[in-house]
Amino acid sequence: MKMKLMLMGLCALLCYASCKSHNEKKETEEKLLVTSPLKMDTTVVNSYVGQVRSIRHIELRAQEKGYLEGSYVDEGQHVKKGQLLFKIMPKIYGAEQDKAAAEVNFTEIEYRNTKRLADSNVVAPNELAMAKAKLRKAKAELALSKAHLQFTEIRAPFDGIIDRLQARLGSLIDEGDLITTLADNSQMWVYFNVPEAEYLDYQTQANKDNSQVNLLMANHKVFNYPGKVETIEADFDNETGNIPFRATFPNPQGLLRHGETGNVQIKVPLKNALIIPQKATFEVLDKKYVYVVDKDNRVQAREIEIGAEMNDLYEVRAGLTANDKILLEGLRKVKNNDKIVYNYQNLKSIIPQLRLPSE
Repeated sequence: MKMKLMLMGLCALLCYASCKSHNEKKETEEKLLVTSPLKMDTTVVNSYVGQVRSIRHIELRAQEKGYLEGSYVDEGQHVKKGQLLFKIMPKIYGAEQDKAAAEVNFTEIEYRNTKRLADSNVVAPNELAMAKAKLRKAKAELALSKAHLQFTEIRAPFDGIIDRLQARLGSLIDEGDLITTLADNSQMWVYFNVPEAEYLDYQTQANKDNSQVNLLMANHKVFNYPGKVETIEADFDNETGNIPFRATFPNPQGLLRHGETGNVQIKVPLKNALIIPQKATFEVLDKKYVYVVDKDNRVQAREIEIGAEMNDLYEVRAGLTANDKILLEGLRKVKNNDKIVYNYQNLKSIIPQLRLPSE
């Protein structure tokens, strides 16, 4: 009887130990997080490297040869339309104008005298015609000398900002020499190149609200004023497959300057897009994969084709459906064909938490 009781106690102890071990194993078995792709309307931001240019940016060059006798502006100075900027030896051309004006006066006297004689039939009509032609020639030379004198004064053709001065006061300047440049920064043109596929998407959008764009500046801040795509060039570059776009940005505070760089951001709407978290993917030889959970709760690696890329999300163009279940966390803890235990959570409730670091 005593032996029987000992055997029964031993069996109970073994059974308890076995059950406890089984329960501990079950309790320590990790449950992984699984979700499904989500179909939704969203917006993706395409970014393109842009070159910032002034709406008007011109070179101011000498139109006459001589010494720079007057310089009335400094580098970086704002000037108004018509403002005098430089003078090149005005005295010499002023003397030429005076000489031409005297010649006009002389030929006018000759013409009037000849006309009186012609009216009295003292001289032939041909002499009157020659006197008249001589007067016209003198007036033309006077007009030319006035033009030369005007060319000695370089004035601002529009409101703008003076760039670096290439010639200083007293410099000998030849005709055509660069003195400085003038930039109108009231509006800025930003040029950027768009790949052919994205150009076609842009052009076929029924809603052209995507013509409004933003500019991400070099300090990683978005420019305060949105721009608008106004021009698309005629031809694609056969070497790059891109076509140039031009967006116009208002610049009331003058923050943007000619020659800056930035990134033009265009919002593109995605209708009924299939979305998955970026953290649910892994890469093998430059190809994207996810682990799909099959009906037997086994994970199978599947290649997918990525479309647009957003913050923490991918648009999937091929390889998945909205009914598939994909492994979201613990990708490094499994291998192909492993059987898993998981918790399922709808992706819509997960998206706000996606900025948390992945495993």
